Amino acid sequence: MFANTPKPPYYAVIFSSLKELDDLGYEEMTKKMVEIVSNQEGFLGAESLRDNRGFGITVSYWRDEESIKKWKSNLEHIKAQQKGREL
Repeated sequence: MFANTPKPPYYAVIFSSLKELDDLGYEEMTKKMVEIVSNQEGFLGAESLRDNRGFGITVSYWRDEESIKKWKSNLEHIKAQQKGREL
């Protein structure tokens, strides 16, 4: 699915991940992050894909750099990143 972005300029943030067969709550965390980010000011949408080996790429689109900074400082987002690094 393609994000419904406005005419440029806007910003893109690219995130890659490797999901193990036993995802240890990855899907739940993903749903929670999508719900939270959808309400984040400046968020324009996202596109994701994952191959059959578990490698995934997500591109999120943002109105401006300030919106990206606010998302990066979101406590729930920080917790999700830390959990992902621990796996």
